[in-house]
Amino acid sequence: MEQNEKLSSKDPVNIPEKKAAMDRIIADNKGKPGATMLVLNELQGEIGYITNHMQIYVAKQLRVPIGAVHGVVTFYSFFSTQPKGEHTIKFCMGTACYVAGAPALIEKAKQLLGIEMGKTTADGKITLEACRCVGACSQAPVVVVDEDLNGRVTPNKFPQLVRKCQQAKRNNSMGSEV
Repeated sequence: MEQNEKLSSKDPVNIPEKKAAMDRIIADNKGKPGATMLVLNELQGEIGYITNHMQIYVAKQLRVPIGAVHGVVTFYSFFSTQPKGEHTIKFCMGTACYVAGAPALIEKAKQLLGIEMGKTTADGKITLEACRCVGACSQAPVVVVDEDLNGRVTPNKFPQLVRKCQQAKRNNSMGSEV
Protein backbone atom coordinates (compact mmCIF):
# COMPACT_ATOMS: atom_id res chain seq x y z
CA MET A 1 0.00 0.00 0.00
CA GLU A 2 1.34 3.42 -0.99
CA GLN A 3 1.44 5.78 1.98
CA ASN A 4 2.19 8.67 -0.37
CA GLU A 5 -1.04 8.35 -2.36
CA LYS A 6 -2.79 11.67 -2.89
CA LEU A 7 -5.57 12.16 -0.36
CA SER A 8 -8.85 12.64 -2.21
CA SER A 9 -11.32 15.24 -0.97
CA LYS A 10 -13.88 12.41 -1.10
CA ASP A 11 -11.89 10.18 1.26
CA PRO A 12 -13.68 9.81 4.62
CA VAL A 13 -10.53 10.98 6.44
CA ASN A 14 -11.00 14.33 4.68
CA ILE A 15 -14.76 14.69 5.37
CA PRO A 16 -15.34 16.29 8.79
CA GLU A 17 -18.46 14.33 9.81
CA LYS A 18 -16.95 11.00 8.72
CA LYS A 19 -13.65 11.78 10.42
CA ALA A 20 -15.58 12.63 13.58
CA ALA A 21 -17.30 9.22 13.36
CA MET A 22 -13.89 7.58 12.91
CA ASP A 23 -12.53 9.43 15.95
CA ARG A 24 -15.53 8.39 18.06
CA ILE A 25 -15.17 4.72 17.02
CA ILE A 26 -11.45 4.75 17.74
CA ALA A 27 -11.94 6.45 21.12
CA ASP A 28 -14.66 3.96 22.10
CA ASN A 29 -12.43 0.97 21.34
CA LYS A 30 -8.86 2.14 21.98
CA GLY A 31 -7.23 0.03 24.65
CA LYS A 32 -9.70 -2.85 24.38
CA PRO A 33 -8.42 -6.32 23.49
CA GLY A 34 -8.73 -6.73 19.72
CA ALA A 35 -9.14 -2.97 19.25
CA THR A 36 -7.95 -3.10 15.63
CA MET A 37 -10.65 -5.57 14.61
CA LEU A 38 -13.31 -3.79 16.67
CA VAL A 39 -12.50 -0.42 15.10
CA LEU A 40 -12.36 -1.80 11.57
CA ASN A 41 -15.68 -3.65 12.00
CA GLU A 42 -17.40 -0.52 13.24
CA LEU A 43 -15.88 1.63 10.50
CA GLN A 44 -17.02 -0.84 7.85
CA GLY A 45 -20.51 -0.81 9.32
CA GLU A 46 -20.79 2.95 9.67
CA ILE A 47 -18.89 4.26 6.64
CA GLY A 48 -19.27 1.22 4.40
CA TYR A 49 -15.64 0.85 3.35
CA ILE A 50 -12.10 1.39 4.61
CA THR A 51 -9.75 3.31 2.32
CA ASN A 52 -5.96 3.13 2.45
CA HIS A 53 -5.91 6.55 4.12
CA MET A 54 -8.40 5.37 6.72
CA GLN A 55 -6.14 2.38 7.42
CA ILE A 56 -3.15 4.68 7.90
CA TYR A 57 -5.18 6.92 10.22
CA VAL A 58 -6.42 3.98 12.30
CA ALA A 59 -2.90 2.57 12.58
CA LYS A 60 -1.55 5.90 13.82
CA GLN A 61 -4.39 6.43 16.28
CA LEU A 62 -4.18 2.89 17.70
CA ARG A 63 -0.38 2.93 17.56
CA VAL A 64 -0.18 -0.33 15.64
CA PRO A 65 1.80 -1.06 12.48
CA ILE A 66 0.00 -0.14 9.26
CA GLY A 67 0.77 -3.66 8.05
CA ALA A 68 -1.35 -5.08 10.87
CA VAL A 69 -4.35 -2.93 9.91
CA HIS A 70 -3.91 -3.54 6.19
CA GLY A 71 -3.50 -7.26 6.82
CA VAL A 72 -6.87 -7.45 8.58
CA VAL A 73 -8.65 -5.42 5.89
CA THR A 74 -7.28 -7.51 3.04
CA PHE A 75 -7.63 -10.89 4.76
CA TYR A 76 -11.32 -10.75 5.66
CA SER A 77 -13.75 -10.57 2.74
CA PHE A 78 -16.21 -8.61 4.89
CA PHE A 79 -14.07 -5.49 4.49
CA SER A 80 -14.22 -3.34 1.38
CA THR A 81 -11.68 -0.69 0.41
CA GLN A 82 -14.04 1.05 -2.02
CA PRO A 83 -17.59 2.33 -1.73
CA LYS A 84 -20.27 -0.18 -2.68
CA GLY A 85 -23.55 0.47 -4.41
CA GLU A 86 -26.81 1.15 -2.62
CA HIS A 87 -27.61 -2.50 -3.27
CA THR A 88 -25.31 -5.51 -3.36
CA ILE A 89 -26.14 -8.53 -5.48
CA LYS A 90 -24.14 -11.59 -4.38
CA PHE A 91 -23.98 -14.83 -6.33
CA CYS A 92 -23.45 -17.95 -4.27
CA MET A 93 -20.55 -19.91 -5.73
CA GLY A 94 -20.92 -22.98 -3.53
CA THR A 95 -20.86 -26.30 -5.38
CA ALA A 96 -24.64 -26.72 -5.59
CA CYS A 97 -25.19 -23.18 -6.88
CA TYR A 98 -22.28 -23.40 -9.28
CA VAL A 99 -23.58 -26.64 -10.78
CA ALA A 100 -27.16 -25.30 -10.86
CA GLY A 101 -26.20 -22.30 -13.00
CA ALA A 102 -24.56 -19.51 -10.98
CA PRO A 103 -22.03 -18.82 -13.78
CA ALA A 104 -24.88 -18.21 -16.26
CA LEU A 105 -26.49 -15.80 -13.77
CA ILE A 106 -23.23 -13.93 -13.41
CA GLU A 107 -22.90 -13.59 -17.18
CA LYS A 108 -26.49 -12.33 -17.37
CA ALA A 109 -25.77 -9.76 -14.63
CA LYS A 110 -22.62 -8.53 -16.34
CA GLN A 111 -24.49 -8.22 -19.64
CA LEU A 112 -27.52 -6.52 -18.07
CA LEU A 113 -25.59 -4.05 -15.91
CA GLY A 114 -22.49 -3.54 -18.06
CA ILE A 115 -20.08 -4.13 -15.18
CA GLU A 116 -17.71 -6.86 -14.05
CA MET A 117 -17.86 -8.75 -10.77
CA GLY A 118 -16.65 -6.66 -7.84
CA LYS A 119 -17.65 -3.43 -9.58
CA THR A 120 -20.44 -0.93 -9.06
CA THR A 121 -22.74 0.59 -11.68
CA ALA A 122 -21.96 4.17 -12.71
CA ASP A 123 -25.10 5.43 -10.96
CA GLY A 124 -23.89 3.87 -7.69
CA LYS A 125 -27.00 1.69 -7.39
CA ILE A 126 -25.69 -1.89 -7.68
CA THR A 127 -22.48 -3.75 -6.80
CA LEU A 128 -21.95 -7.33 -8.03
CA GLU A 129 -20.10 -9.83 -5.86
CA ALA A 130 -19.48 -13.55 -5.65
CA CYS A 131 -19.68 -15.25 -2.26
CA ARG A 132 -19.04 -18.66 -0.77
CA CYS A 133 -21.81 -21.08 0.11
CA VAL A 134 -24.73 -19.37 1.84
CA GLY A 135 -26.13 -22.65 3.16
CA ALA A 136 -29.25 -22.77 1.01
CA CYS A 137 -28.14 -25.54 -1.32
CA SER A 138 -31.68 -26.88 -1.79
CA GLN A 139 -32.57 -23.50 -3.34
CA ALA A 140 -29.69 -23.42 -5.84
CA PRO A 141 -28.75 -21.27 -7.59
CA VAL A 142 -29.02 -18.60 -4.94
CA VAL A 143 -28.65 -14.85 -5.34
CA VAL A 144 -28.52 -12.66 -2.24
CA VAL A 145 -29.78 -9.12 -2.77
CA ASP A 146 -28.71 -6.97 0.16
CA GLU A 147 -29.86 -9.30 2.97
CA ASP A 148 -32.57 -11.15 1.06
CA LEU A 149 -31.95 -14.67 -0.19
CA ASN A 150 -33.49 -15.51 -3.58
CA GLY A 151 -33.51 -19.17 -4.55
CA ARG A 152 -33.90 -21.03 -7.81
CA VAL A 153 -33.05 -17.91 -9.78
CA THR A 154 -32.86 -18.36 -13.55
CA PRO A 155 -31.29 -16.03 -16.12
CA ASN A 156 -34.82 -15.17 -17.31
CA LYS A 157 -35.94 -14.22 -13.77
CA PHE A 158 -32.75 -12.36 -12.82
CA PRO A 159 -33.77 -9.03 -14.48
CA GLN A 160 -36.68 -8.81 -12.00
CA LEU A 161 -34.18 -8.67 -9.13
CA VAL A 162 -32.26 -5.93 -10.88
CA ARG A 163 -35.42 -3.89 -11.51
CA LYS A 164 -36.34 -4.13 -7.82
CA CYS A 165 -32.90 -2.81 -6.88
CA GLN A 166 -33.10 0.03 -9.37
CA GLN A 167 -36.52 1.07 -8.07
CA ALA A 168 -36.03 0.53 -4.32
CA LYS A 169 -34.15 2.44 -1.69
CA ARG A 170 -31.60 0.65 0.50
CA ASN A 171 -32.99 -1.09 3.57
CA ASN A 172 -36.36 -1.66 1.93
CA SER A 173 -37.20 -5.35 1.76
CA MET A 174 -36.49 -6.79 -1.64
CA GLY A 175 -38.59 -9.87 -0.92
CA SER A 176 -37.49 -13.37 -1.71
CA GLU A 177 -39.98 -14.11 -4.45
CA VAL A 178 -38.60 -14.08 -7.97
